[in-house]
Amino acid sequence: MLQLPNQTKFYKGKVRDVYTIADKYMVMVVSDRISAFDVVLPRPIPYKGQVLNQIAAQFLEATKDIVPNWMTSVPLPNVTIGKMCDTYPVEMVVRGFLTGHAWRTYKSGKRELCGVPMPEGMKENDRFPTPIITPTTKAHEGHDEDISREEIIKQGLVPAKEYEQLEKYTLALFARGQQIAKERGLILVDTKYEFGKIGDTIYLIDEIHTPDSSRYFYLDGYEDRQSKGEPQRQLSKEFVREWLMDNGFQGKDGQQVPEMTEEVVKGISDRYIELYEHVTGKKFVKKEVSEADMQKKLTEIINSVA
Repeated sequence: MLQLPNQTKFYKGKVRDVYTIADKYMVMVVSDRISAFDVVLPRPIPYKGQVLNQIAAQFLEATKDIVPNWMTSVPLPNVTIGKMCDTYPVEMVVRGFLTGHAWRTYKSGKRELCGVPMPEGMKENDRFPTPIITPTTKAHEGHDEDISREEIIKQGLVPAKEYEQLEKYTLALFARGQQIAKERGLILVDTKYEFGKIGDTIYLIDEIHTPDSSRYFYLDGYEDRQSKGEPQRQLSKEFVREWLMDNGFQGKDGQQVPEMTEEVVKGISDRYIELYEHVTGKKFVKKEVSEADMQKKLTEIINSVA
């Protein structure tokens, strides 16, 4: 844990450490910790933090014409500094395809998710006629819960006018993300966005379009696989969950996390680097940052703006 000048709060999440500076700025350190099924796995994944931080930074930069965002600088490969916002207590999940949670809901016989109707006659991984927004509450403990637009407004979680603006931003960001993905030979299937406010201005916060917060399919062969009823080739964190499930772990009581050998850890690290290169179109350059170097660099930056 770092000790930063003018530090007023510290929050240790599953995979990120967040430092609040003078109740005005946030320093987000994206660690190499990895979680699945709401459990932090016993071994870190080299370069995972750098991968996620740099993907998020690239997409925040590529979407700042749509909505202002919290990022002010990326001083280190796994660190972003940005504005502290009052966060909305909901996550805006947007889905372009009948996949994952939406498919499991559909397969159970339901034709509505978060108050949004889903058409009859769809197959797993089919494209929705238009993207749908299926929000969740933001839980500090345990799982996020599905919630409808109507409930969000009725409970006063977000004022109606502001929620309408969040929906507009969500769809515009998703369209931009899909456009960029297509240029990389990918399909952005679903993702989530978080927003906050400073005064009357809404900001996009947190990470966006990373493989931990999004699902991608490979564009090449999508239609052919879909017509044959074959599984889609995915580019997401799903491979980690699949490895755990294949080894008898789904985060349930009494289950043990399988042994993470050097080979397993390296394999996961290599996959994250592969994800980075596909999603960004750039070659990944490994950078080592010690905690001492991080402490020194961030202290200098914070003192220079104090």
